[in-house]
Amino acid sequence: MNSFKTIDGRGASVHIAGGACITVQYVTNIIIHGINIHDCKKRGNAYVRDSPSHYGWRTASDGEAVSIFGGSHVWVDHCSLSNCDDGLVDAIRGSTAITISNNYLTHHNKVMLLGHSDSYTRDKNMQVTIAFNHFGEGLVQRMPT
Repeated sequence: MNSFKTIDGRGASVHIAGGACITVQYVTNIIIHGINIHDCKKRGNAYVRDSPSHYGWRTASDGEAVSIFGGSHVWVDHCSLSNCDDGLVDAIRGSTAITISNNYLTHHNKVMLLGHSDSYTRDKNMQVTIAFNHFGEGLVQRMPT
């Protein structure tokens, strides 16, 4: 996806499942609201069209429900996230201004990853708000304390 996009599932039963799911890479001002994201799988690199006149190389998906890679001003709200190959929400590589709120997270091992390496200096300024989420049954690790 490119910048200034909203994925809004209000008023419908929208499921994203069985594939690479959602990757937010080097874009800004994204809202993901009211979506059921589950059973996401690892997928390879690919060329992805982000406008009628441009396409670009995108990195491989590790199987996250929502992968935020170098993105900013991203809001994940009122979503249901579960049972993916890797994290439910990963915000890495200089991502900032992230809000994860009012979500229902269940049945997963690695719930969240905020910053991927202590040596990556751009992650030191990461700002993430985690509020009013329900951390439900079957979760193992990487939850806020």
